Amino acid sequence: MSYETAKAAYAAFGVDVDAAMARLQSVPVSLHCWQGDDVRGFDTDPSKPLTGGIQTTGNYPGRARTPEELMTDIDEVLKLCPGTKKINLHASYAIFEDGDWADRDKLEPRHFTKWVEFCKARGLGADFNPTFFSHPKCDPLTLSSPNEDTRRFWIEHGKACIRISQYLAEELGQPCTMNIWTGDGFKDIPADRMGPRQRYKASIDEILSEPYDFNKVKPCVESKVFGIGVEAYTVGSAEFSLTYAAMNKEKCIPLMDNGHYHPTEVVSDKIPALLAFFPEIALHITRPIRWDSDHVVRLDDETQEICKEIVRCGGLDGRVNIALDYFDASINRIAAWTVGFRSVQKALLQALLTPNAAFKAMQDEGRFTELLVAQEESKTLPFGEIWAEYCRRAGVPEDGQWLAQVQAYERDVLSKRV
Repeated sequence: MSYETAKAAYAAFGVDVDAAMARLQSVPVSLHCWQGDDVRGFDTDPSKPLTGGIQTTGNYPGRARTPEELMTDIDEVLKLCPGTKKINLHASYAIFEDGDWADRDKLEPRHFTKWVEFCKARGLGADFNPTFFSHPKCDPLTLSSPNEDTRRFWIEHGKACIRISQYLAEELGQPCTMNIWTGDGFKDIPADRMGPRQRYKASIDEILSEPYDFNKVKPCVESKVFGIGVEAYTVGSAEFSLTYAAMNKEKCIPLMDNGHYHPTEVVSDKIPALLAFFPEIALHITRPIRWDSDHVVRLDDETQEICKEIVRCGGLDGRVNIALDYFDASINRIAAWTVGFRSVQKALLQALLTPNAAFKAMQDEGRFTELLVAQEESKTLPFGEIWAEYCRRAGVPEDGQWLAQVQAYERDVLSKRV
Protein backbone atom coordinates (compact mmCIF):
# COMPACT_ATOMS: atom_id res chain seq x y z
CA MET A 1 0.00 0.00 0.00
CA SER A 2 1.26 3.48 -0.84
CA TYR A 3 1.36 6.41 1.54
CA GLU A 4 -1.31 8.23 -0.47
CA THR A 5 -3.66 5.25 -0.23
CA ALA A 6 -3.08 5.03 3.51
CA LYS A 7 -3.64 8.76 3.85
CA ALA A 8 -6.97 8.43 2.04
CA ALA A 9 -8.05 5.65 4.42
CA TYR A 10 -7.51 7.98 7.37
CA ALA A 11 -9.25 10.82 5.55
CA ALA A 12 -12.36 8.64 5.34
CA PHE A 13 -12.37 8.78 9.16
CA GLY A 14 -11.98 12.56 9.07
CA VAL A 15 -8.28 12.54 9.98
CA ASP A 16 -5.78 14.99 8.43
CA VAL A 17 -2.59 12.91 8.31
CA ASP A 18 -0.30 15.75 7.23
CA ALA A 19 -1.51 17.92 10.11
CA ALA A 20 -0.95 15.07 12.57
CA MET A 21 2.63 14.53 11.43
CA ALA A 22 3.39 18.24 11.49
CA ARG A 23 2.00 18.50 15.02
CA LEU A 24 4.07 15.61 16.33
CA GLN A 25 7.26 16.98 14.82
CA SER A 26 7.13 19.93 17.23
CA VAL A 27 6.51 17.94 20.44
CA PRO A 28 9.61 17.57 22.66
CA VAL A 29 10.26 14.19 24.27
CA SER A 30 13.12 13.96 26.76
CA LEU A 31 15.72 11.24 26.20
CA HIS A 32 17.24 9.99 29.46
CA CYS A 33 21.03 9.95 29.57
CA TRP A 34 21.24 7.11 32.12
CA GLN A 35 20.30 4.34 29.69
CA GLY A 36 23.74 4.70 28.10
CA ASP A 37 25.86 3.91 31.15
CA ASP A 38 23.53 1.90 33.43
CA VAL A 39 22.86 4.85 35.80
CA ARG A 40 26.54 5.05 36.81
CA GLY A 41 27.18 8.76 36.27
CA PHE A 42 30.55 10.47 36.58
CA ASP A 43 30.74 11.86 40.10
CA THR A 44 31.38 8.72 42.18
CA ASP A 45 33.36 5.49 41.86
CA PRO A 46 31.74 3.56 38.96
CA SER A 47 32.99 0.25 40.37
CA LYS A 48 30.83 0.60 43.49
CA PRO A 49 27.27 -0.78 43.53
CA LEU A 50 24.21 1.32 42.87
CA THR A 51 22.11 2.08 45.94
CA GLY A 52 18.75 3.61 46.80
CA GLY A 53 16.72 0.91 45.12
CA ILE A 54 18.45 1.42 41.76
CA GLN A 55 19.38 -1.78 39.94
CA THR A 56 20.50 -2.50 36.40
CA THR A 57 20.35 -6.03 35.05
CA GLY A 58 22.91 -7.34 32.58
CA ASN A 59 26.42 -6.62 31.41
CA TYR A 60 26.11 -6.23 27.66
CA PRO A 61 29.39 -5.02 26.12
CA GLY A 62 29.78 -1.37 25.19
CA ARG A 63 28.65 0.62 28.22
CA ALA A 64 29.63 4.31 28.01
CA ARG A 65 32.46 4.97 30.49
CA THR A 66 33.12 8.67 29.94
CA PRO A 67 31.09 11.78 29.09
CA GLU A 68 32.56 11.71 25.59
CA GLU A 69 31.46 8.13 25.00
CA LEU A 70 27.99 8.84 26.35
CA MET A 71 27.58 11.87 24.10
CA THR A 72 28.75 9.88 21.08
CA ASP A 73 26.19 7.19 21.86
CA ILE A 74 23.41 9.75 22.27
CA ASP A 75 24.34 11.20 18.89
CA GLU A 76 23.82 7.79 17.34
CA VAL A 77 20.34 7.56 18.88
CA LEU A 78 19.41 11.06 17.70
CA LYS A 79 20.15 9.99 14.12
CA LEU A 80 17.77 7.04 14.42
CA CYS A 81 14.74 8.70 16.02
CA PRO A 82 12.26 11.16 14.51
CA GLY A 83 10.77 14.06 16.40
CA THR A 84 11.96 16.84 18.69
CA LYS A 85 14.24 15.79 21.54
CA LYS A 86 15.47 17.06 24.86
CA ILE A 87 18.16 15.47 27.00
CA ASN A 88 17.25 14.41 30.52
CA LEU A 89 20.25 14.67 32.88
CA HIS A 90 20.87 13.48 36.41
CA ALA A 91 23.08 15.56 38.68
CA SER A 92 25.48 12.62 38.87
CA TYR A 93 26.39 13.31 35.22
CA ALA A 94 28.31 16.46 36.10
CA ILE A 95 31.50 16.81 34.08
CA PHE A 96 34.55 17.85 36.07
CA GLU A 97 37.59 19.28 34.28
CA ASP A 98 41.20 19.13 35.49
CA GLY A 99 40.30 17.43 38.75
CA ASP A 100 37.71 20.08 39.62
CA TRP A 101 35.49 17.61 41.47
CA ALA A 102 32.64 18.84 43.66
CA ASP A 103 30.37 16.86 45.93
CA ARG A 104 26.67 16.96 45.17
CA ASP A 105 25.90 19.70 47.67
CA LYS A 106 28.49 21.92 45.95
CA LEU A 107 27.58 21.35 42.30
CA GLU A 108 27.49 24.45 40.11
CA PRO A 109 26.17 25.29 36.65
CA ARG A 110 29.72 25.26 35.29
CA HIS A 111 29.86 21.52 35.89
CA PHE A 112 27.24 21.17 33.14
CA THR A 113 28.76 23.55 30.61
CA LYS A 114 29.76 20.72 28.30
CA TRP A 115 26.19 19.41 28.33
CA VAL A 116 24.96 22.88 27.39
CA GLU A 117 27.45 23.00 24.53
CA PHE A 118 26.30 19.54 23.42
CA CYS A 119 22.64 20.59 23.45
CA LYS A 120 23.22 23.92 21.72
CA ALA A 121 25.08 22.26 18.87
CA ARG A 122 22.09 19.96 18.28
CA GLY A 123 19.21 22.31 19.07
CA LEU A 124 18.17 20.36 22.16
CA GLY A 125 16.59 21.43 25.41
CA ALA A 126 17.43 19.78 28.73
CA ASP A 127 15.63 18.47 31.79
CA PHE A 128 17.29 17.77 35.11
CA ASN A 129 17.13 15.50 38.17
CA PRO A 130 18.82 15.76 41.56
CA THR A 131 20.51 12.43 42.32
CA PHE A 132 19.38 11.25 45.75
CA PHE A 133 20.97 7.79 45.50
CA SER A 134 24.28 5.94 45.07
CA HIS A 135 26.20 8.24 47.41
CA PRO A 136 27.90 7.78 50.82
CA LYS A 137 25.63 10.44 52.34
CA CYS A 138 22.56 8.20 51.96
CA ASP A 139 22.12 6.85 55.48
CA PRO A 140 20.08 5.24 53.73
CA LEU A 141 17.53 8.08 53.96
CA THR A 142 18.14 11.47 52.37
CA LEU A 143 15.63 14.33 52.58
CA SER A 144 13.65 12.51 55.29
CA SER A 145 16.61 11.46 57.44
CA PRO A 146 16.43 12.19 61.19
CA ASN A 147 20.14 13.06 60.95
CA GLU A 148 20.35 16.83 60.51
CA ASP A 149 23.76 16.65 58.81
CA THR A 150 22.48 14.15 56.26
CA ARG A 151 19.33 16.09 55.60
CA ARG A 152 21.25 19.38 55.26
CA PHE A 153 23.59 17.84 52.68
CA TRP A 154 20.70 16.72 50.50
CA ILE A 155 18.78 19.96 50.87
CA GLU A 156 21.84 21.83 49.63
CA HIS A 157 22.07 19.37 46.76
CA GLY A 158 18.47 20.12 45.83
CA LYS A 159 19.11 23.86 45.94
CA ALA A 160 22.17 23.46 43.76
CA CYS A 161 20.02 21.56 41.26
CA ILE A 162 17.50 24.41 41.17
CA ARG A 163 20.32 26.77 40.20
CA ILE A 164 21.61 24.34 37.58
CA SER A 165 18.10 23.90 36.14
CA GLN A 166 17.73 27.68 35.84
CA TYR A 167 21.07 27.79 34.03
CA LEU A 168 20.02 25.05 31.59
CA ALA A 169 16.70 26.75 30.86
CA GLU A 170 18.29 30.15 30.25
CA GLU A 171 21.16 28.87 28.15
CA LEU A 172 19.01 26.60 25.99
CA GLY A 173 15.93 28.81 25.75
CA GLN A 174 13.55 26.05 26.83
CA PRO A 175 11.87 25.24 30.16
CA CYS A 176 13.69 22.70 32.30
CA THR A 177 11.66 20.10 34.20
CA MET A 178 13.48 19.32 37.46
CA ASN A 179 12.29 16.16 39.12
CA ILE A 180 12.61 15.50 42.87
CA TRP A 181 12.52 11.79 43.62
CA THR A 182 14.12 9.87 46.46
CA GLY A 183 14.12 6.21 47.41
CA ASP A 184 13.57 7.07 51.08
CA GLY A 185 11.66 4.42 52.98
CA PHE A 186 11.89 1.26 55.08
CA LYS A 187 12.18 -2.41 54.32
CA ASP A 188 9.88 -3.43 57.17
CA ILE A 189 6.97 -1.93 59.07
CA PRO A 190 8.08 1.45 60.48
CA ALA A 191 7.48 2.62 64.03
CA ASP A 192 6.90 6.16 62.80
CA ARG A 193 5.30 6.97 59.45
CA MET A 194 4.55 10.63 60.11
CA GLY A 195 8.00 11.86 61.17
CA PRO A 196 9.83 11.03 57.92
CA ARG A 197 7.08 12.66 55.88
CA GLN A 198 7.15 15.81 57.97
CA ARG A 199 10.92 16.03 57.47
CA TYR A 200 10.55 15.27 53.77
CA LYS A 201 7.98 18.06 53.37
CA ALA A 202 10.16 20.55 55.24
CA SER A 203 13.16 19.58 53.10
CA ILE A 204 11.30 20.08 49.83
CA ASP A 205 9.95 23.38 51.14
CA GLU A 206 13.50 24.53 51.74
CA ILE A 207 14.75 23.33 48.36
CA LEU A 208 11.97 25.24 46.61
CA SER A 209 12.79 28.37 48.61
CA GLU A 210 15.81 28.75 46.32
CA PRO A 211 14.91 31.54 43.83
CA TYR A 212 13.92 30.42 40.32
CA ASP A 213 11.64 31.48 37.49
CA PHE A 214 8.69 29.09 37.45
CA ASN A 215 8.20 29.82 33.76
CA LYS A 216 11.65 28.40 33.11
CA VAL A 217 12.18 25.81 35.86
CA LYS A 218 9.44 23.25 36.52
CA PRO A 219 10.20 21.46 39.80
CA CYS A 220 8.30 18.18 40.14
CA VAL A 221 7.57 15.86 43.04
CA GLU A 222 7.52 12.20 41.99
CA SER A 223 5.95 9.40 44.01
CA LYS A 224 6.62 5.69 44.24
CA VAL A 225 4.62 2.82 45.65
CA PHE A 226 7.62 0.78 46.83
CA GLY A 227 11.15 -0.21 45.84
CA ILE A 228 13.97 -2.63 46.53
CA GLY A 229 14.81 -2.26 50.21
CA VAL A 230 11.76 -0.08 50.88
CA GLU A 231 9.03 -2.64 50.42
CA ALA A 232 7.00 -1.74 53.52
CA TYR A 233 6.98 2.04 53.45
CA THR A 234 7.87 4.79 50.98
CA VAL A 235 8.12 8.32 52.33
CA GLY A 236 7.21 9.95 49.01
CA SER A 237 4.01 8.00 48.44
CA ALA A 238 1.43 8.93 45.81
CA GLU A 239 -0.75 10.64 48.39
CA PHE A 240 2.16 12.63 49.78
CA SER A 241 3.58 13.73 46.44
CA LEU A 242 0.30 14.63 44.81
CA THR A 243 -0.90 16.54 47.87
CA TYR A 244 2.37 18.43 48.07
CA ALA A 245 2.07 19.49 44.43
CA ALA A 246 -1.59 20.45 44.89
CA MET A 247 -0.76 22.62 47.91
CA ASN A 248 2.15 24.29 46.13
CA LYS A 249 0.84 24.83 42.60
CA GLU A 250 2.60 28.16 42.34
CA LYS A 251 6.04 26.55 42.53
CA CYS A 252 5.91 22.90 41.45
CA ILE A 253 3.97 20.36 39.38
CA PRO A 254 3.24 16.65 39.86
CA LEU A 255 5.20 14.02 38.01
CA MET A 256 3.83 10.54 37.35
CA ASP A 257 6.04 7.60 36.44
CA ASN A 258 3.81 4.80 35.15
CA GLY A 259 5.99 2.24 36.94
CA HIS A 260 5.44 3.83 40.34
CA TYR A 261 1.93 2.61 41.06
CA HIS A 262 0.16 -0.58 41.97
CA PRO A 263 -0.03 -2.90 38.92
CA THR A 264 -3.84 -2.49 38.77
CA GLU A 265 -3.51 1.31 38.49
CA VAL A 266 -2.94 2.97 35.11
CA VAL A 267 -1.45 6.40 34.55
CA SER A 268 -3.52 6.84 31.39
CA ASP A 269 -6.58 7.25 33.61
CA LYS A 270 -4.74 9.56 36.01
CA ILE A 271 -3.70 12.04 33.30
CA PRO A 272 -7.19 13.54 32.72
CA ALA A 273 -7.85 13.41 36.48
CA LEU A 274 -4.79 15.55 37.23
CA LEU A 275 -5.29 17.88 34.27
CA ALA A 276 -8.73 18.72 35.64
CA PHE A 277 -6.90 20.51 38.47
CA PHE A 278 -3.31 21.21 37.36
CA PRO A 279 -2.43 23.46 34.42
CA GLU A 280 0.68 21.36 33.81
CA ILE A 281 2.01 17.91 34.72
CA ALA A 282 5.05 15.79 33.89
CA LEU A 283 5.40 12.14 32.92
CA HIS A 284 8.14 9.53 33.00
CA ILE A 285 7.19 6.82 30.54
CA THR A 286 8.60 3.40 31.32
CA ARG A 287 7.44 -0.22 31.17
CA PRO A 288 6.91 -1.98 34.48
CA ILE A 289 6.60 -5.76 34.60
CA ARG A 290 4.79 -6.45 37.87
CA TRP A 291 6.69 -3.63 39.53
CA ASP A 292 8.90 -0.65 38.65
CA SER A 293 11.31 -2.76 36.62
CA ASP A 294 12.12 -0.03 34.08
CA HIS A 295 11.95 -2.25 31.02
CA VAL A 296 12.44 -0.72 27.57
CA VAL A 297 9.27 1.05 26.46
CA ARG A 298 7.35 -0.82 23.78
CA LEU A 299 4.25 0.02 21.77
CA ASP A 300 2.07 -1.76 24.32
CA ASP A 301 -1.50 -1.03 25.36
CA GLU A 302 -0.70 1.32 28.26
CA THR A 303 1.86 3.33 26.30
CA GLN A 304 -0.78 3.83 23.62
CA GLU A 305 -3.44 4.77 26.16
CA ILE A 306 -1.09 7.24 27.88
CA CYS A 307 -0.40 8.95 24.56
CA LYS A 308 -4.08 8.99 23.65
CA GLU A 309 -4.87 10.84 26.87
CA ILE A 310 -1.99 13.27 26.34
CA VAL A 311 -3.46 14.18 22.95
CA ARG A 312 -7.13 14.19 24.02
CA CYS A 313 -6.45 16.40 27.03
CA GLY A 314 -4.46 19.03 25.18
CA GLY A 315 -1.20 17.80 26.60
CA LEU A 316 0.74 18.60 23.45
CA ASP A 317 0.02 22.29 24.02
CA GLY A 318 2.52 22.46 26.87
CA ARG A 319 0.36 20.86 29.56
CA VAL A 320 2.26 17.55 29.67
CA ASN A 321 6.05 17.31 29.80
CA ILE A 322 7.09 13.93 28.42
CA ALA A 323 10.27 12.04 29.29
CA LEU A 324 11.51 8.45 29.04
CA ASP A 325 12.84 6.57 32.06
CA TYR A 326 14.21 3.05 31.81
CA PHE A 327 17.55 1.27 31.77
CA ASP A 328 18.44 -2.15 30.42
CA ALA A 329 22.00 -3.47 30.38
CA SER A 330 21.08 -6.91 29.04
CA ILE A 331 20.83 -5.72 25.41
CA ASN A 332 22.53 -3.22 23.13
CA ARG A 333 21.97 0.12 24.86
CA ILE A 334 21.67 2.11 21.62
CA ALA A 335 18.93 -0.23 20.44
CA ALA A 336 17.19 0.03 23.83
CA TRP A 337 17.15 3.83 23.63
CA THR A 338 15.95 3.75 20.02
CA VAL A 339 13.16 1.22 20.54
CA GLY A 340 11.78 3.20 23.46
CA PHE A 341 11.90 6.60 21.79
CA ARG A 342 10.44 5.34 18.52
CA SER A 343 7.70 3.49 20.42
CA VAL A 344 6.57 6.68 22.16
CA GLN A 345 6.68 8.53 18.84
CA LYS A 346 4.52 5.81 17.29
CA ALA A 347 2.04 5.96 20.15
CA LEU A 348 1.80 9.76 19.93
CA LEU A 349 1.33 9.61 16.16
CA GLN A 350 -1.37 6.96 16.53
CA ALA A 351 -3.10 9.18 19.07
CA LEU A 352 -2.97 12.15 16.71
CA LEU A 353 -4.39 9.98 13.93
CA THR A 354 -7.37 8.97 16.07
CA PRO A 355 -10.64 10.77 15.19
CA ASN A 356 -10.98 11.96 18.77
CA ALA A 357 -13.55 14.67 18.11
CA ALA A 358 -15.85 12.26 16.28
CA PHE A 359 -15.48 9.62 18.99
CA LYS A 360 -16.20 12.18 21.71
CA ALA A 361 -19.36 13.28 19.93
CA MET A 362 -20.57 9.67 19.76
CA GLN A 363 -19.95 9.26 23.50
CA ASP A 364 -21.64 12.55 24.44
CA GLU A 365 -24.65 11.69 22.27
CA GLY A 366 -24.98 8.21 23.73
CA ARG A 367 -24.19 6.46 20.44
CA PHE A 368 -22.22 3.73 22.18
CA THR A 369 -22.76 0.99 19.60
CA GLU A 370 -21.47 3.26 16.86
CA LEU A 371 -18.55 4.29 19.07
CA LEU A 372 -17.55 0.70 19.77
CA VAL A 373 -17.64 -0.22 16.10
CA ALA A 374 -15.72 2.88 15.01
CA GLN A 375 -13.07 2.40 17.71
CA GLU A 376 -12.51 -1.21 16.67
CA GLU A 377 -12.46 -0.56 12.94
CA SER A 378 -10.01 2.30 13.32
CA LYS A 379 -7.49 -0.16 14.78
CA THR A 380 -6.88 -1.72 11.37
CA LEU A 381 -6.16 1.53 9.58
CA PRO A 382 -2.81 1.35 7.70
CA PHE A 383 -0.68 3.06 10.35
CA GLY A 384 2.56 1.48 9.15
CA GLU A 385 2.59 3.48 5.92
CA ILE A 386 1.99 6.73 7.78
CA TRP A 387 4.79 5.96 10.25
CA ALA A 388 7.17 5.17 7.40
CA GLU A 389 6.36 8.51 5.76
CA TYR A 390 6.87 10.31 9.07
CA CYS A 391 10.32 8.76 9.36
CA ARG A 392 11.16 9.69 5.77
CA ARG A 393 10.17 13.30 6.36
CA ALA A 394 12.26 13.37 9.52
CA GLY A 395 15.27 11.98 7.66
CA VAL A 396 15.63 8.89 9.87
CA PRO A 397 15.54 5.19 8.95
CA GLU A 398 12.22 3.41 8.59
CA ASP A 399 11.41 0.26 10.53
CA GLY A 400 13.50 -2.61 9.26
CA GLN A 401 16.41 -0.30 8.38
CA TRP A 402 17.86 1.14 11.57
CA LEU A 403 19.02 -1.99 13.39
CA ALA A 404 21.74 -2.59 10.81
CA GLN A 405 23.16 0.85 11.66
CA VAL A 406 23.18 -0.01 15.36
CA GLN A 407 24.94 -3.30 14.64
CA ALA A 408 27.56 -1.49 12.57
CA TYR A 409 28.06 1.02 15.40
CA GLU A 410 28.44 -1.83 17.85
CA ARG A 411 31.07 -3.44 15.65
CA ASP A 412 33.00 -0.26 14.93
CA VAL A 413 32.66 1.62 18.26
CA LEU A 414 31.14 -0.30 21.15
CA SER A 415 33.15 -3.49 20.70
CA LYS A 416 36.37 -1.51 21.26
CA ARG A 417 35.33 -0.52 24.81
CA VAL A 418 36.88 -2.90 27.30
